[in-house]
Amino acid sequence: QVQLVESGGGLVQAGGSLRLSCAASGSISNLNVMGWYRQAPGKRRELVAIITNGGGTNYADSVKGRFTVSRDNAKNTVYLQMNSLKPEDTAVYYCIVSAGANYWGQGTQVTVSS
Repeated sequence: QVQLVESGGGLVQAGGSLRLSCAASGSISNLNVMGWYRQAPGKRRELVAIITNGGGTNYADSVKGRFTVSRDNAKNTVYLQMNSLKPEDTAVYYCIVSAGANYWGQGTQVTVSS
């Protein structure tokens, strides 16, 4: 089993920045892909950004150039640096980790005011 603890969400004005963190613990000897999804009210959960254990990344088109995903393998932690935030980025952001199976964080709310 893998446990994930997220932090860093909050309320920010448009144009501002936030940094999300997600720390993994438990059976983490085989962490592969780590990343972030988000779900806005009334919408489906969607990919934001993922990073492999080799450092390869993939981003949603809507966040390219504004968001950066990174990981610290020594700390088993994945980060999401979000810059130039827009009201449409408002959502609950979920951490995901692939370690044999997929594990999800509890979600952290990000609200961007106009």
